[in-house]
Amino acid sequence: MGEESSRERRAPAVRVLPVGLGVLSVGEVVLRSGQLGGSFAAVLLLALATTLPLALVLGAECGARVGAALAVSAGCVLALVAFGTLTVGGVVAQLACVYVLGRWAGPLVVPYVVIALVSDQEGVRIVAVLVATLASAAAATGLARHVRSAAQAHSATERAFADTLLEHAARGERARIARELHDVVAHHISMIAVQAETARLTTPGLPAEGATRLLAIGDTARTALTEMRRLLGVLREDAGPGVQRRPQPGLGQLLDLVDESREAGGARTRLIVSGPLAPLDPGVEVTAYRIVQEALTNARRHAPGAAVDVELHYGEEELAVRVRDNGPGPAAAGAAGHGLLGMRERAASAGGSVRTGPAAGGGFLVEARLPLRTEALR
Repeated sequence: MGEESSRERRAPAVRVLPVGLGVLSVGEVVLRSGQLGGSFAAVLLLALATTLPLALVLGAECGARVGAALAVSAGCVLALVAFGTLTVGGVVAQLACVYVLGRWAGPLVVPYVVIALVSDQEGVRIVAVLVATLASAAAATGLARHVRSAAQAHSATERAFADTLLEHAARGERARIARELHDVVAHHISMIAVQAETARLTTPGLPAEGATRLLAIGDTARTALTEMRRLLGVLREDAGPGVQRRPQPGLGQLLDLVDESREAGGARTRLIVSGPLAPLDPGVEVTAYRIVQEALTNARRHAPGAAVDVELHYGEEELAVRVRDNGPGPAAAGAAGHGLLGMRERAASAGGSVRTGPAAGGGFLVEARLPLRTEALR
């Protein structure tokens, strides 16, 4: 896109400058025709040869540009050596070629230096020195332009790279915030709703006003959950998988989490651990804890009152986490919700996987498999 725009800006110069210099050179040769004698036709052809190829130098690709510049230089040198003359248009075309080629313009300047050193014609030497001096200045100017353009392109590339890194970091942070909001804040708000409803239904002799207030608390908590799900949808809209910072809870707090779930839901919740216990990478512990936490929250929300079994099995290579309830099954489990998506993201970030679906004999099952040893994560 930028290259096309640059070519469009150069188009008028590509068309007008070579033609104008050609007309100028032809006019100059015609005016000096009396001095040229029989060499008039040859000089006229050289005048065109030293100007018209400039169109390729200004508008062609790199290979054709160098060839056209060499053709212009060859024509100028031949006119100067063979006929002792060089048109003003030819000189301008030569300087334009040197300017465009920049640091590659050395082969175009060297012949004039040689002519200035070896020619026995004073007029030819003067012209050669003048062209060599002007060409050196044009080459330096062109080189400075190339360096400046390269620096600007490099700066633009660095800015684009920095913008990409910033966008990547922002998306990762949005994904992290979405997971933490869903796994932590939404969990506690859900607990408030469940506890308020449980207290309203199970507290003997509760005054009507107290029941009304507990109902309002539950409704407010459920409204907050709805708004949070909307916010999570916005956060997840364009957030890719980002860098996850490790929260503090681990499997050492899992029993407290199970007790808390049992007290909040009023249903039987068991923790079953099997296999030889082994130390885990902190990231794996966090992932396992969050998966269990989310699965318990889903069970309370979609299968209230259902019994839940939380199983941890330490195998030789992996930790198997299973959370099963005996509720109505996948139809009520919200299989497309943010919670299950968050579980899969967390498990994948730890090198594991999550499977969800109907449990054998009824209910809903969340099963995660996570690497047991730290080496498996490296």
